[in-house]
Amino acid sequence: MDSTLHFNRTKWKKRPNPPNCKTPLLTFFMLLFCIVFFISSKSLFSTSIFQISTNSKSDFPLQCTTTIGAGGSSENFLWYAPHSGFSNQLSEFKNAILMAAILNRTLIVPPVLDHHAVALGSCPKFRVLNANDLRFKVWNHSIELIIDRRYTSMADIIDLSSLISISAVKFIDFRVFVSIWCGVNINLVCSEDLSKHSSLHESLRQCGSLLSGLNGNVKNCLYASEEDCRMTVWTYQKDGEDGILDSFQAGDELKKKKKITFVRKRRDVHRTFGPGSEAGSASVLAFGSLFTAPYQGSESHIDIHEAPQDQRIQSLIQKIEFIPFVPEIINSGKKFALQTIKAPFLCAQLRLLDGQFKNHWRATFQALKEKLDFLKEKGPLPIHVFVMTDLPMSNWTGTYLGDMAKDSDAFKLFILREGDKLVMDTAKKLVSGGRNAKFQSAKHCNPQSLSDILLFVEETVCSCARLGLVGTAGSTIAESIELMRKNSICSP
Repeated sequence: MDSTLHFNRTKWKKRPNPPNCKTPLLTFFMLLFCIVFFISSKSLFSTSIFQISTNSKSDFPLQCTTTIGAGGSSENFLWYAPHSGFSNQLSEFKNAILMAAILNRTLIVPPVLDHHAVALGSCPKFRVLNANDLRFKVWNHSIELIIDRRYTSMADIIDLSSLISISAVKFIDFRVFVSIWCGVNINLVCSEDLSKHSSLHESLRQCGSLLSGLNGNVKNCLYASEEDCRMTVWTYQKDGEDGILDSFQAGDELKKKKKITFVRKRRDVHRTFGPGSEAGSASVLAFGSLFTAPYQGSESHIDIHEAPQDQRIQSLIQKIEFIPFVPEIINSGKKFALQTIKAPFLCAQLRLLDGQFKNHWRATFQALKEKLDFLKEKGPLPIHVFVMTDLPMSNWTGTYLGDMAKDSDAFKLFILREGDKLVMDTAKKLVSGGRNAKFQSAKHCNPQSLSDILLFVEETVCSCARLGLVGTAGSTIAESIELMRKNSICSP
């Protein structure tokens, strides 16, 4: 073992390594090559992967080179992401009209979404879907409605004629906008043989991703706002309020639990998104949710109730407080009240199965019972009652509704169903009515069915209830009916 060690040491000494004079030079050339390659690759990637953020028009996404407007002139648009039930969607639509007028943009009129197909979350709990994801969900559901031939435009349900006649704001149908901006034939989306157009769906997905803001903003083309109710309350022309803290903020316990680091600020929407701003030059301004509601002395997201310095907007605020259903719906509701009920009646709007309302049956039924007891004392009997509820008749047994149904001497009940001839005839009239011809629109994939028509007719019937309304506390449907009654929609 000793000899082996001795031999190795001896061998190492006999074969010394000569100095390598080429190593520093080789290292230098390799370093130079890496630097040149890095600079070249950075230049290559900046013109491909990141081309969406470049200022060169030729590098813009295809959609950003498209011109939409009369006579080839460019036009600026406002898109937003409605959500939740119809009453919430209608409230957002009114706010969108207001925002479009303030910012002088053409409003992209959305479809009526399926009930709760898209949910926002809770503003008071600071738990909401971020704006980009919310927009993409709305986009996907809107395309799904077109494919399934169930698309109903908000303008098919709400009468915009009074706003269009005074040019208060310009409108364009979502399907028309998509056809032009995305460069697709929207009629192919709902064609019977979808297998022939598989690439079309991918094109729409990419277009929706861009429009939703998932790829970031595109200068002079798209500005996708990421503001939501957790951080912003929109105002207009409120001197001294732009940028100040809102009165409602997350509590210390909630901040710690949700790890909330931001604060809610009041911001002027015109200063933020109007002329001179980054968003002001964009062809499309995309909002997330535009729903708002009073909360703890403030508003959850939009606090624009007056504009004394802008008479045009002040007039619009008053006009959009109540926008009626289209005549086809109003006339059907009146017809049921006059020709089917045929007498003064009470409307019982009972929301019992959805969300928080399923936990408040006792209070809801107690309010109805007290009103009916009062009417029974006044007479005459039986009291005519139109029942508008989400509780199926098969489940009335054991409830106050079941007791009412049994007492035919005291009560005469009336209901409407989805399959009733009146409802189905109303839907057919809306499909063939062509109301969208009043603004930038076209007939795309005429729907085979319309959703929620029953709800709209029921609300109209309730607006005709001369004995009053017993509405579910906290229900936006009840608030909508009260607004219709206030505006005497059922008057001759």
